[in-house]
Amino acid sequence: MTLPSSPADPVRNTVPRKTPRIHRAWLVAAVTVLALVAAAAFRSTTGAFFEPLESEFGWTRSQLSTAVTINLVVYGLVAPFAATLLERFSMRFVAALALGLVSAGAGLAVFVSEVWQLWLLWGGLVGIGTGAIALVFGAVVANRWFAARRGLVMGIFSAANACGQLIFLPTIVHLTGLHGWRTASLLVAGFALAIVPLLFWPFANSPAEAKTTAYGASADANAATATAKARPAGNAMAETLGVLRHAMRFRAFWILAFTFWICGWSTNGLIQTHFIPASHDHGMPATTASGLLALIGVFDIIGTIASGWLTDRVRPWLLLVFYYGLRGASLLTVHSLLGPTVEPVLWIFILFYGLDWVATVPPTVVLCRQYFGPVRAAVVFGWVFAFHMVGAGVGALTAGIGRDLSGSYLIAWITAAVLCFLAAASLFLLPGSRKAVEAEPESVPDELDPSRVD
Repeated sequence: MTLPSSPADPVRNTVPRKTPRIHRAWLVAAVTVLALVAAAAFRSTTGAFFEPLESEFGWTRSQLSTAVTINLVVYGLVAPFAATLLERFSMRFVAALALGLVSAGAGLAVFVSEVWQLWLLWGGLVGIGTGAIALVFGAVVANRWFAARRGLVMGIFSAANACGQLIFLPTIVHLTGLHGWRTASLLVAGFALAIVPLLFWPFANSPAEAKTTAYGASADANAATATAKARPAGNAMAETLGVLRHAMRFRAFWILAFTFWICGWSTNGLIQTHFIPASHDHGMPATTASGLLALIGVFDIIGTIASGWLTDRVRPWLLLVFYYGLRGASLLTVHSLLGPTVEPVLWIFILFYGLDWVATVPPTVVLCRQYFGPVRAAVVFGWVFAFHMVGAGVGALTAGIGRDLSGSYLIAWITAAVLCFLAAASLFLLPGSRKAVEAEPESVPDELDPSRVD
């Protein structure tokens, strides 16, 4: 007698389901990199537009620097609240809106006829857009989508700024020379807008939304994350401001904010904005100067990784003393190194400045954690980063005004060098341990044991 077969075939049930060769998380990471590169593309190429805008409209270097200053300041002030926006709304919505603002600011700039219009577009629209998809956007993506290789992914996201500079800057300068600055500006606008469809696929707000798990996470862990109760948006906003009020009471915060303010002044504000026009003042072709600035972006990637490795082995504040001190010394020489041709000594400056560009980030992040603990560290660094971008804005404007008054960037180089030396000296005033900044917070609950020092 033959028995009927079971409805559930055990052999068939043992056949493993095919899994995709590429985990969805890596596709999400790729779209995130493109978004960060698009934001970096505009910030790294504004200096290439100075000469053609001056020639066409007769605007001064300080007027153009004001547009960059507004952009950097708005970018820095929006960044600390980016995490709140990403939690209150979907990441897809925030990123799409941000890229739309970047595209609108760069695209509508081709119609400007008054300098205040440039301030509104470059400073306002692009500043808000780039601030909304600052590195905190990459941090949220890494935390949601990667349980493993999270550090590697954050390193890739951090390098996206350098990649934007490396990829776009020579292209922008080339297009400006052949077809005018408007064509180059439209390229940036089109690239930012082209990424928006990718935010609907393959990008997704979370692994749960995509019916998958985070890379390296188990299904149970992913389910627990998906069902976790979200923090109310109002409380998150209040906490962001509360952490700032708490941190402002301590010397460690002001020293870190001061040094990062100078870091922004001497990198994004001075070199990124004014290196091409300064080189042009010395007779160097814009294409050559843009190639050198792009090389700084290459060495920036290497320097960031190396600094992270050193931060695990050397006291962070000592590394910062070294970085700021050598940066100041190099700025004292750059005026004499610039000329119609690239001399061998200038290559040394490009190599060092690239390695040192954002090498200050890993030690500063670690010091924020050491002094303020893991609960507050991310928000504290967000505010320290805001000082970085405000310093960049002030540095860009100051260098432009100095150039208009003296006809040279010599004052700008010397001022930035002195500030770097002051930053290095101020680090000796940091407290010896986290105990020096421990206190009973008034508006932010302390989730750590007060006796615990990282």
